[in-house]
Order: sequence, then structure tokens, then C-alpha cells
Amino acid sequence: MSALGDVAAAILPPEAGGPDPERVASVARRMIDRMPAVSQAGLAAALVGLEAYAFARTGRRLGAGSPQRREALLADFARLGGTPALDTVKSIVLLAHGADAYAEEIATVGSRHEPSRPDGAMNLTPASEWPSTSRCDAIVIGSGAGGAFAARELARAGFDTVIVEEGERWTVDRIRSSHPLDRFASIYRDGGTTMAFGNPPIALPLGRAVGGTTVINSGTCYRPPAPVAKDWFEKHGLALANPELLGPRVADVEATIGVAPAPMEVLGRNGELSLEGAAALDWKSSPLRRNAPGCRGACQCAIGCPNNAKGGVHLNALPQACEAGARIVSGLHVTEVLVEGGRAVGVAARRSSGEVRISAPLVVVAAGAIPTPPLLRRSGLGRHPTLGRNLSIHPATGITASFEEEVVSWRGVMQSVGIEELHEREGILLEATASPPGMGAISAPGYGTHLLGRLDRAGNTATLGAMIADAPSGRVFGARSPIVAYRLAKADERRLATAVGAMARVMLAAGAKDVELGGGAPAVRDESEIEAAVERLDVRRLRLAAFHPTGTAAAGSNPSRHPVDPEGRLRGVDGVWVADGSVLPSCPGVNPQVSIMAVAAGVGEAAGGAP
Repeated sequence: MSALGDVAAAILPPEAGGPDPERVASVARRMIDRMPAVSQAGLAAALVGLEAYAFARTGRRLGAGSPQRREALLADFARLGGTPALDTVKSIVLLAHGADAYAEEIATVGSRHEPSRPDGAMNLTPASEWPSTSRCDAIVIGSGAGGAFAARELARAGFDTVIVEEGERWTVDRIRSSHPLDRFASIYRDGGTTMAFGNPPIALPLGRAVGGTTVINSGTCYRPPAPVAKDWFEKHGLALANPELLGPRVADVEATIGVAPAPMEVLGRNGELSLEGAAALDWKSSPLRRNAPGCRGACQCAIGCPNNAKGGVHLNALPQACEAGARIVSGLHVTEVLVEGGRAVGVAARRSSGEVRISAPLVVVAAGAIPTPPLLRRSGLGRHPTLGRNLSIHPATGITASFEEEVVSWRGVMQSVGIEELHEREGILLEATASPPGMGAISAPGYGTHLLGRLDRAGNTATLGAMIADAPSGRVFGARSPIVAYRLAKADERRLATAVGAMARVMLAAGAKDVELGGGAPAVRDESEIEAAVERLDVRRLRLAAFHPTGTAAAGSNPSRHPVDPEGRLRGVDGVWVADGSVLPSCPGVNPQVSIMAVAAGVGEAAGGAP
């Protein structure tokens, strides 16, 4: 705690108006306690490294020096190669401070209106109340985008279906009454600390709740791009992407989750500025299509919508599955898919009070592109040479732009506007994306007084993000738990640099005073400065994140290339199917939830009709 307080004092010096560092450390501890042991160890190592460096340079703890001295030590530590460690600690400090400072506003905004709809009616049993042994016709592992739609189709086909979910249920009342940092730390897997390790490391946040990542995603809904779907069908032999089947399934998904363009009246100034900048450049742009009927612009999608406005599957597909007879057990971790004589016979799972066994001749794995390969390996089903490979993650970054006018980016839709000028030609999609109040501070550059100045001007700051259609440059290792490795391809580094320049052009065209690019590049104040600034940009110093892992159990017609067959069966075993983002054989190039849902519905139909 004292080391975390020292670093908090250096990053946000209280002498210059920053928060009480011990208060920040105390709030951060609530998040750290929910991290896995390996993440806690990494954080401890980073803190020890910072304190050791300060002591070696000054003979005192980091917190003992003046604000100027503390800031200089942080800058020197970063220049000597300590940026990844420092960024890790800085993210936790800023997230804890921002979430706590704005907790009252988040609660007030979230409870201003009655919910747009009630919680979904589900036949849900907590793991503590589930019998130690049970039997059914079909088990679906995971309740997110893929699992919900596969389970719905199985239940409608008459299968007694049990959905096993590791996370908990978050009702609208629970969301409204919880501290924003507790929401973040609890709904995200591993307290939000999942990383793709490489140079640079990339944050890869994953949801863990009834409804999966759809509970905390942006709500953005793109149809599978026609060239991508054609490639899946013709090049990879993915029968699930047959246009005669995929089109109707996409239409059903959109109707189920309530897809429509984001309405202008709740878009917010952050989105409006992106539209204005794109229009000034004559670039193609529009409000994004989202599954958020009744959106009130609370900008809390990333920590659970307090209005039940965003149509995560916990509000539609899962209740529909339960209406057809499916049951959900929450808080239960599947340790193994059980196989006897080359055929699935059920799953073994773990809860706090001991082991659970559920028997069934059909198992659908829909744990997600990161957890699915380790689960199959633990089950003795991970022998295919490409399982865990072929990982795409849509690397993403963002910029911040200062305006004379008040923007207040967190008043409006969290992800509001899409700019597609560079999408088809260069695989770059720009999306105006804000963060919940106070929680976007983690992307602010610098330390000390410079950083505090940026935070003081947060109300006049607009944000714009970009993601790229990346090469399958990653791999998921491990069996007990996933270890994600990702090597950013050179072509994708160039795409990211191009994206940063494009975002700066949009914001300057919208009237920004200056734009912070990140990556060691100077801020720009005029379009004529962009090219030179981008040339100085070090992509590996950008703050990168990724949100859409796909491809790690690719489905297709080539047995040597695709671990999963064209309809979703796992090769080499009877009765095991895969229905999550891992089966998409190449990067979708857009926010993939509609693609995953439509393909998973096809898997459910195929599994339900299989002999």
C-alpha cells in the first residue's frame, strides 16, 4: 500500500492539487484484490522496481522527494525502458482516482431515469445451489454472444439445455448500486488485467458475467463485411458463412438484440465533433448502429448499462433460451470436457464448495477465443496443431483533442460515430469512443503537474479511437489458464501510425486547438504538422488495447488448417462443438458481435439437427 501511495503521489502530486495518495491506494486495492495472483505479482514487481530505482538515485523512497523530483524520477525510469511497468501502475492509479472522483456523478446519471426495460427473465441457479451431479441433453459452456445464441437454438430444437457460466449475474439494480470500480473489477475477467504479451504489450479486457462481454461492450453492431464473409465461405470453406444462410441469421440477430443507428439526440458532443471533422474532410461517416434501444447517453456501457438500454444477450437471447426450456448455472468454472470412447459425455466443473459433474452427450464450447483453447487442452482435445494460433485482436489506440468549447465526452453515447474513409482501402476503422466519467484518464499522457493539467481540462477534451484489421499475429498458450502472446506485424504498425494521423486530421478539422498523439510524438496544432509528428511516432510506445479476439479454433474445410469443421464440430471427437469468436477463420475487420452471434446460431442449428 505504501509503495502504491508513493507512486500515486508521483503521478498525481497532492501538493499541486492531486488527490490524497493513500485514498487512491486504498481504492485501487479493491481492484487489485480481484486480480489473479500472477497479475498481482507483476504489479508488485513494478512497484518494487520503481521504489528501488528511486532509492538508487536519491537514497530515499519515491514518495519522499519534492513533486518535481518525483516527476523527474518517473520520466527517467520510463526513458530507461521502464515504460511498460510504469504504465501498468499508472493505469491502476488513474482508474482508481477517476472512478472514485466521479462515483457520485456516475450513480446520479445512472439512476436519473427508470430502466428502459426490466431485467431479462431467466431460469438461473447460482452454483452454490446446483446439484453436484445432474444430467441434460446439451451443455453450453459460456453465456456470451456465441453461447447465448447457440443455446437458444438448441433449446428451441427441444434439447434440455444447461448453460454453464463462470461469472455472476448483474441486474440493473446491482449495477446502479455498485461503485464503478467494483463494477469494472468484477465484470471483467481477472479484474480487467488480461494482456496480450509482446512488444508492445496490449491490454485485452474480457467480460465475465451472465451475458459475457455483451454486458460491457460498446454495443456497436456491424454486419459481417461482404468481402470478409465471402472469404470465410469460399477460401476457408466455412459453411456457416454461406450467404443464403448467413444473411437471414444476421437479420434475426439484429431483430433479437435491437439494432438501430445511434439517435442524434443522445449522441453527445464528442460524437458530433467527429461527424463535423469528417464532414469537413468529406470523409464517409455516420452514427454507429448499436443494440441500444432506449439509450439515455449515460456513457457507462463499459461497466454495465445502468438503464438496461444496451441489448446484451442477458436481456434477449438468454431469456429466449430459458423461455424454450434452457437453464443457466452461474458462478461455475468448467475444468474439463469429459470424453469417453471418443465421444463427449459431459463436463466437470468447480465451485467454492467442491466439484460438479453435469452429464450430456452434446457439449458446445463457447467460452471465448482466449479461454476456449486452454479448456480444450485441459480436456485432452487440444492436439490440433493450429489450436490457439491464428489470433486476431483488432489492435486499437486513441487520441485526445483539446477544444475551446465544453465537450464533456462522457455525456452521450460511449461509442457513437464511425468514420469509414480508410476502412475498405487500408483496414482502419475510426470510432468516436469516450469512457465512463473519470475512467478515461488512463490514456492521458505524462505525469505530475502536466498530467494534472490535462485532467483539469478533461471537460474540454474530445476523444477518438481507431482499430485496425490485423494479421493473425497472436497465439494462446497454456492449459490451466491462458497466456496470450502477440507480435504486432510491421504492416499493422504502419496502419496504426496512419490511423493516428487520420484521427488528428479529423479533430483538427473539427476545430481542436491541439491534439495529443501519444507514442512520443509532439502534440499538433495544425494539419501541416501531422506528417512530421507521425514520422516521430513510436508505435510501440502507444497505449494499445484490443477488444475482439477471434480465430483461435478456426472453422473451415481444411482438416490440417481448421481445428473445427465447416459447421462447428471439433475435429477428432464426437459431440463437441465450438460456437464463439474462436471459430471465425480470419479477422472480421469490424466489431464482431453480430458475426459471432449469427455464426453461433448456425452452430446451434447444426448441433441440434446432427444425428
